[in-house]
Amino acid sequence: MSKLADLVADVRLPEMIEMKQSYPRPVLKDIAGEVHKQLDISGVGAQIRPGDSIALTGGSRGIANIALILKEAAAYVKAKGGNPFIIPAMGSHGGAVAEGQTEILASLGITESYCGCPICSSMETDLIGVTEVSQIPVYEDHYAHQADGVILINRIKPHPSFSGKVESGVCKMAAVGLGKQKGAAAYHRLGIENMSKTVQEVACYLFEHGNIIGGIGTVENAYDETALVEAMTTEHILEREVELLKIAYENFPQIYFTKYDVLLVEEMGKNISGAGMDTMIISRYTHDGIPHDKHQQTICVLDLTEETHGNACGMGLADIITKRYAEHIDFMATYPNNLTSRVLGSCKMPLVTDNDYTAIQTAIHCCTGIDYNCVKLIWIQNTLDISRIMISRSLYEEWKNNREQYPYMEQVGEFHPIEFTADGTLVRLPRRA
Repeated sequence: MSKLADLVADVRLPEMIEMKQSYPRPVLKDIAGEVHKQLDISGVGAQIRPGDSIALTGGSRGIANIALILKEAAAYVKAKGGNPFIIPAMGSHGGAVAEGQTEILASLGITESYCGCPICSSMETDLIGVTEVSQIPVYEDHYAHQADGVILINRIKPHPSFSGKVESGVCKMAAVGLGKQKGAAAYHRLGIENMSKTVQEVACYLFEHGNIIGGIGTVENAYDETALVEAMTTEHILEREVELLKIAYENFPQIYFTKYDVLLVEEMGKNISGAGMDTMIISRYTHDGIPHDKHQQTICVLDLTEETHGNACGMGLADIITKRYAEHIDFMATYPNNLTSRVLGSCKMPLVTDNDYTAIQTAIHCCTGIDYNCVKLIWIQNTLDISRIMISRSLYEEWKNNREQYPYMEQVGEFHPIEFTADGTLVRLPRRA
């Protein structure tokens, strides 16, 4: 037993019970058909001429059905006589190198063989111009700039690090995605607190002076399923994205308990959220740009996802991690994000423990002003999957005695101890299909 384990050896772990959280669940059934339909009725398709080269943007996020949407967009362009190709549009992600960005696309199922068109990856950008109001330089991916047209494709959702009229979405794909590392660095220089305004200014410049012919925005329900797909021409992107963001907020999941002691998270990563964990769900940020109420005292994260490829951006949101997590960190994949965004708090190293068991003990030990025999602990797989959560007995009693405050929660199982293997590794929750 290590010295750290000795210090927390007396901490008892609570028994846990599974609870189901319910949310509205609008689901789009015919995604392929909707992509073709939207490109038709929006007027985006009418701008594609036979022989046109059309760039389609592929981001770094684990967006529901993104490979299918790109595949169908490429098929639509071909049907119009155009020549589609996909470009990685993800700022500095993938270690800010072309090969790394192509690998991220492949990990999301976005490949040339599946999508039926070439993938052209480069970190080279072209300077398109400078915005009038703030004198911001506007960059565009070189391959995209050489195309006859660009169709932006992205999910519209609340952003984990800033708020405003537009957050994550089509406009951000235009500004930061197409801008690659050089553009992202220029825009972050103005401060994360100004990012929504910056994104709008840069995107609108590209819409007016660039070769973007339209965009496709998706909104997901709380179960990470595609709820809607909407195509829009450049003159309508900004106004429609503002409205679609409101719909995204209405469909955003949450942990219904807002005051507890410890949050145990099995995994985090860039495929889960840009900050590794969704900050709206954990109510924690690594900068002061968003006002919020802190929901918990400590956050314990056990590992990185395989899909994040060692990118631990956002680890500063956690208080405690494991040795296994630390060994999976690729600092050269992590730090470019922080240097680009100028938000250093998200890459600060948390306290590291030998194993999962000690990590959870440490998280409880570091809470103050609580009854350690009745710790309020919530256990989740990741911040994408909170329809099923595990809670300790004290939170269960809170739910049981105040059910009218938690109408969308129901008990699923019975209480049982948290289980570990012989080496102190947590027996994880079953993966959701």
